[in-house]
Amino acid sequence: MSNSTASAYTALVLGATGGIGGEVARQLVAAGWAVRALRRGAAHATGKQGGIEWVQGDAMNRADVLTAAQGCAVIVHAVNPPGYRRWAELVLPMVDNTIAAAQAVGATIVLPGTVYNFGPSAFPVLREDSPQEPLTRKGAIRVQMEQHLQAASRQGCKVIVVRAGDFFGPKPGNSWFSQGLIKPGLPVKTISLPGAPGVGHQWSYLPDVARTMVELVQRREALEPFAVFHMAGHWDADGTQMAAAISRVVVKRGGAQPKVSAFPWWLMALIAPLVPTIRELREMRYLWRTPLTMDNTQLLATLGHEPHTPLDEAVEAALVGMGCLPAPAHVSIPAAMGVA
Repeated sequence: MSNSTASAYTALVLGATGGIGGEVARQLVAAGWAVRALRRGAAHATGKQGGIEWVQGDAMNRADVLTAAQGCAVIVHAVNPPGYRRWAELVLPMVDNTIAAAQAVGATIVLPGTVYNFGPSAFPVLREDSPQEPLTRKGAIRVQMEQHLQAASRQGCKVIVVRAGDFFGPKPGNSWFSQGLIKPGLPVKTISLPGAPGVGHQWSYLPDVARTMVELVQRREALEPFAVFHMAGHWDADGTQMAAAISRVVVKRGGAQPKVSAFPWWLMALIAPLVPTIRELREMRYLWRTPLTMDNTQLLATLGHEPHTPLDEAVEAALVGMGCLPAPAHVSIPAAMGVA
């Protein structure tokens, strides 16, 4: 497979309307890349917006992906089935479409990984080579995705997997932060804690994750064919630190101290049969019952640092972006800064 047909600084992002896909696309543009993105539906406008070239197409259609990938050196696979439905039917065909396109044009695939791949056999510290023995159907599918990608890497297709904790950020998409702890678009009056008392939890600020992916992409030629990296992100040692940060930010911005309460898992049990997203939340409850951390030794050895925005600054940017706080009139909150 040759890279001769690909531009060194052109990327295709699948899932650019979502949280991590959109953030990676924005940061690639900021880094000087030409970015192309698929968008479903004839009603949506195509053309260039925000520095991104939007083209009509569907990640479930191999011809669409192959056409969009022409001339690309990188394909970011950050796409999920619409509405989290039909995972078992659609997830693997979509990643296989990405693999076929990457092999055809000589592109490197970048995948945002998850901790769903792992079960108790890998806890409490997740390393890149920890056993992937998931407890859930979604986790098993994520394992299969990475197996397909690893098989492709043995046939000349380069792959980068970046695994991080629970996302939070200005545009997080479906996340525990935006769907469990607080309510998007509303002032923060209450904060729900999903975890068992005293159990730590790992969070990752979405712009930091995107920054990490961009930095790795720019070093892709020096990486192994199947390169996996874990991020340390923000460690909440007892499960209360994220709520404390939210409270500090709200009070600093003139709001009242939010009330902190336990997440209503009992209510989720009643709603889950009707709402696919709630079913997904309930299925991952085991991750809130045991502490698990990510070992970022390999990432530090490769980049020399991990992009790391201070927690309160990241939380403030997330709350502003989600419409829970007004945007500061005089402060521009950076997407990511600092190192860890």
